[in-house]
Amino acid sequence: MNNRLIKPLVLAIGLACASLTSAATVELTRGIDTKQFDTQRKVCDDLFGYVNATWLKANAIPGDRSTWGSFEQLDEASIHATHDLAQAAAKNLASLAPTSIEAKIGAFYQSGIDAAAANKAGVTPIADWLKRVDSLKSPDEVVAFVHDTHAAGLGLLFNFGGEADFKNSSMEIAYAFQGGLGLPERAYYLEDGKDGSYKKIREAYLAYAAQVLELAGTPKAEATSQATTVLAFETRLANASLAPVELRSPENQYNFVSLDEAQKQNPHFGWNKFFASQNLSDIKGFSLSQPKFFAEVDRMIEQTPVADWRAYLRFKTIDGAAPYLTDALAEAHFGFHGKTLRGQQENQPRWKRVLESVENGMGMAMGQLYVAKNFPPEAKQRAKELVDNLRQATKARLEKLDWMGADTKKKALEKWASFTPKIGYPEEWRKWDGLTIKPDNYFANVAAAAKFNNDWSMAKINKPVDRREWGMTPQTVNAYYNPLQNEIVFPAAILQPPFFDPKADDALNYGGIGAVIGHEILHGYDDEGSKFDAKGNLADWWTKEDREKFDARTAKLVEQFDSYVAIEGLHVKGKLTLGENIADLGGLTMAYDAFKLAQSKSADPTAKIDGLTPDQRFFLNFAQVWRRAFRDAELKRRLNVDPHAPAQFRAIAAPSNLPAFAQAFGCKSGDAMVRDGDRQVKIW
Repeated sequence: MNNRLIKPLVLAIGLACASLTSAATVELTRGIDTKQFDTQRKVCDDLFGYVNATWLKANAIPGDRSTWGSFEQLDEASIHATHDLAQAAAKNLASLAPTSIEAKIGAFYQSGIDAAAANKAGVTPIADWLKRVDSLKSPDEVVAFVHDTHAAGLGLLFNFGGEADFKNSSMEIAYAFQGGLGLPERAYYLEDGKDGSYKKIREAYLAYAAQVLELAGTPKAEATSQATTVLAFETRLANASLAPVELRSPENQYNFVSLDEAQKQNPHFGWNKFFASQNLSDIKGFSLSQPKFFAEVDRMIEQTPVADWRAYLRFKTIDGAAPYLTDALAEAHFGFHGKTLRGQQENQPRWKRVLESVENGMGMAMGQLYVAKNFPPEAKQRAKELVDNLRQATKARLEKLDWMGADTKKKALEKWASFTPKIGYPEEWRKWDGLTIKPDNYFANVAAAAKFNNDWSMAKINKPVDRREWGMTPQTVNAYYNPLQNEIVFPAAILQPPFFDPKADDALNYGGIGAVIGHEILHGYDDEGSKFDAKGNLADWWTKEDREKFDARTAKLVEQFDSYVAIEGLHVKGKLTLGENIADLGGLTMAYDAFKLAQSKSADPTAKIDGLTPDQRFFLNFAQVWRRAFRDAELKRRLNVDPHAPAQFRAIAAPSNLPAFAQAFGCKSGDAMVRDGDRQVKIW
């Protein structure tokens, strides 16, 4: 199960890794090239376009991607770096110790590259699951099947996993979370969308479901009928599901109940038997996070014909396995999930898809190999210095806040004092003993890794939280804040240009990784993170008056983003993206403060480079970090489900609220990039 409250800088699509010494042909952006500026635009009207339009016009989105920009450049470079590691392991397989992580990664990769074997096997790898689905005759048998798929790490109907207890963050408990939908969110089932867009996607989903059912052996007429049943089944689940903006609230993510209470609420599902099937004993309770959803599931177990359950479970089994089976099934899966939903024009080559499977199954093991080869110690030390400076800048801001009362401010500073930064990679690596990987059975390896990881997750439940663990691999181009541990985490892969360069001037580093660091720190004080205290527990540490002042200020940020039109009259959703927007605004503010502190120690704090002042370079690199283009379908999808606003608005929103930006470029009141007076949003 995903860590719902981990607040990443950007939601990754597919594999997201990078290498500091990658052999990839992608040229990373270093420094600022003034020749790239679009001088037909004015920086005071559109910072994003001024910095990025020329580059984006000259660098089209590759066919196998739905987005392209700074993040994706690092991603592409990293894919080649991790590919080198996987290929080397596969090539040297005969000489490696069979139990080593190198051997397991090599065998995993080698098994996936053999497309001929996958095509020859057909759907045989999932034949036992499909045979069992076809044999289901009663609600009890349906429930037992759902239990067993979760134990195998498949999770077809809902999400289930371990997480720190919101009310006692030192202990890990189980969370049951809504799921089971094949479309991005409930609106795609219940609304037609602008110009009938959701309706068209539903029609494509019906066609896709029928296609893969037929490819897996269901007669055509029957496959078409079952696809209709699947859509109706998922529509009922969607009716009982919360929307993405509702799921942002911690109160909608946590609902602790005793096992007996859960059994009474959902008597047909049988939570006692479910926990036993996961090898979980002595469980006093867990978070039944969205009770309305699970109440509906329970009613469906009682009311929905078993034949409908068979259709749904057959399709979900095939859909989940399709990328790892025949070329025909993999292409069908891509045709809907990649092309229809995201606008991606081409499926990734097989080696990239296999590499992604290895990452999904053994990502932290790959990270161990990656760090040993690609992460120099000096990068970690320099990054630590920036983190320390950003933390000091944050403290100074908190202490000087004029709208926050003394009592709340004291608690805010207590939370600041307990922040834990993690940089580069974990102190202790995870063990992979007991995971058997074979060089000649791709799907079996995918399934073995899923089962192994599920067992690992289950084994942590009802035990003290291991604060040494990471929620991202070191090779991930991202960063995150975890409010339950009050920690900010910066994987090794993001510590490179344009975010970070140990050899670059302070302006670039503070405008890049400095803003990222500030972003993650400020998640501790956004509309969600601010509901967790210094120990990581869900607790109200605000006075009523201070919370009202905070809400009034953040409401202006919601209004600002609601006004942005992304595509075809579709606006950014200010409430859905509020947490990220608070973090962007506060993070850039703190980064600028820290930059000024660092600059004050410079021999010549006003020295220009390429005709640009340090302040100008600071804001220009911030915009360069958010260099990114989206395919239309992907942009529309993200507007509905992504808590991050599209990159072009992230690049302009925070700077437009900072007087320092206007001063750096001589912008005047009335310019699009200047929000002054009542329009200015100032929180931290």
